[in-house]
Amino acid sequence: MNAVDGLILTPGGWLRGTLRHAAGRIVAVRGDAVGDEAWRGGGEPIVLPGFIDLHVHGGGGADTMQAGAAIDTIARTHAGHGTTALLATTMTAPRAEIEAALRALASACTKRSDGSARVLGVHLEGPYISPDQLGAQPAFAAAPSAAAILALHALAPIRVVTLAPELAGALETTAALVAAGIRVQIGHSAGSYEQACAALHAGASGFTHLFNAMSGLHHRAPGAVGAALAHAQHAELIPDLLHVHPGAMRAALRAIPELYCVTDATAAAAMPDGRYALGRHTVQKCGNGVRLADGTLAGSTLTMDQALRNLVEGLGLGLRESSLRVSTNAARYLGLTDRGQLSVGSCADLVLLDSRLQVRQVWVEGQAVGAAA
Repeated sequence: MNAVDGLILTPGGWLRGTLRHAAGRIVAVRGDAVGDEAWRGGGEPIVLPGFIDLHVHGGGGADTMQAGAAIDTIARTHAGHGTTALLATTMTAPRAEIEAALRALASACTKRSDGSARVLGVHLEGPYISPDQLGAQPAFAAAPSAAAILALHALAPIRVVTLAPELAGALETTAALVAAGIRVQIGHSAGSYEQACAALHAGASGFTHLFNAMSGLHHRAPGAVGAALAHAQHAELIPDLLHVHPGAMRAALRAIPELYCVTDATAAAAMPDGRYALGRHTVQKCGNGVRLADGTLAGSTLTMDQALRNLVEGLGLGLRESSLRVSTNAARYLGLTDRGQLSVGSCADLVLLDSRLQVRQVWVEGQAVGAAA
């Protein structure tokens, strides 16, 4: 049995005490209740649920569309920054390339490599998107088809699909995928508010990187963003302070109860400035931004520990709420009852932080995996 001492964030609030885990599960959490601000400046270790990232294209120089050991590199890289579970996210590409990527990801979705985050499955981001809202996606958009997506699902477990609701067949595809247990998110869409609402009515349950690559909010044409702010229970948000203005982030945090953060990380995450692959694209990392040659933002360099710090230090959220946004809400969205919370019986997915919110240790399913240097 292993023990971790510190300020522990439980579903009921903060405890100053000890968490014990064995065989990959939490077996005891005991301590004295303390206030939400007890972590500030006290010098005590902080224990949070492991971060859960549902939109990851790459990291450590590797990209999910590559074969071989790319996914192991990605999962190890993000584990060092506190991510204990993730969805490997694909890019828009010719179907043969998507199939090859899923075949390469399949084994990682069933067996976790030592020192790595758990790969929960795949987020299929494209090709079923609007050619008018590609963002940084290559120009291989295709008409949605439930049969085609379910055939891909047979290669590797697809947990989330991004769809543009205005495309012909999108609503029928949405209903069929939801019936098969796959979550559908509205994204990369030029569609109207009404079309986004129709997708929600058909079973869509989220929005992919809210505000980015979708029709914006106007008071007489609310667009996909308006539909999200008015009706969504769940949505992704990239909190790198580049993709979305802090004011827009605050509006989304107030409007969408279970909003959760993602990195949309590329191969450039945790790497020096330079050129990296993003599917068929080559992107340039400079500082904390990643862009195509024309200047378009192309994913991010974000890691989830930095996302947490941005919420606390950049937006002024409390650490308890910030933890919900980088862990618990994503688990709830996927229907995971044993991740995203520090309670008896849950997976021993833990992040140990210092008072500056720097990662000092990570445990994935009870295995200590260390922290990024």
